[in-house]
Amino acid sequence: MSGKPKLTYFEGRGRMESIRWLLAAAGVEFEETFLKTREQYLKLIKDGYLLFDQVPLVEMDGLKLVQTKAILNYIAGKYNLHGKNLKERAHIDMYVEGTMDLMGMILVYSFSPPEQKEKQLASVLEKATTRYFPVYEKALKQPGQEFLVGNRLSWADVQLLEAILMVEELKSDVLAPFPQLQAFKARVSNLPTIKKFLQPGSQRKPPPDDAYVATVHEVFASK
Repeated sequence: MSGKPKLTYFEGRGRMESIRWLLAAAGVEFEETFLKTREQYLKLIKDGYLLFDQVPLVEMDGLKLVQTKAILNYIAGKYNLHGKNLKERAHIDMYVEGTMDLMGMILVYSFSPPEQKEKQLASVLEKATTRYFPVYEKALKQPGQEFLVGNRLSWADVQLLEAILMVEELKSDVLAPFPQLQAFKARVSNLPTIKKFLQPGSQRKPPPDDAYVATVHEVFASK
């Protein structure tokens, strides 16, 4: 049996994508099983794989891990991406919560009715450029500060790059007012494990399309 982590989720981004990013950044190969039918989902529940009847599910180290933040915390701790001490971890967690909030808005946007999308897009871009990105820009302005915390790669950096790329898919020049974030993006994108994950053919997933949204609705639909 393979010792690689096994990820069970839809064949799309959703709440699993940050987990894929973090494993890839740590240089960990993983396998994926994709949910395509409601029957697959119900069988996972019946067989006791989903503690709260929710995905993502990650099987690794003999554990059946659920709940996105718990999974990410485990991976970050295991692969030394969660700071050297409790204070660094607190700062990493705060930065991570910020990017989670921002990416959560983009996730909701993808599932919104067409008549609401223009308003929601404007809200995402407004919050990205006035609430979230300025915080990270300021953190990176300190001399010699290449990463957000402890001047070494952490979970916070990986998730910030993921968030930046997601917002750029909505507005390609969104980083124009943020020179530190531009430099950060170039620097972190060229780290070997992350550069590999950004190449075509990797396990990184594309933005959600109508087929992905329909599959999610079908799997979670009530009987």
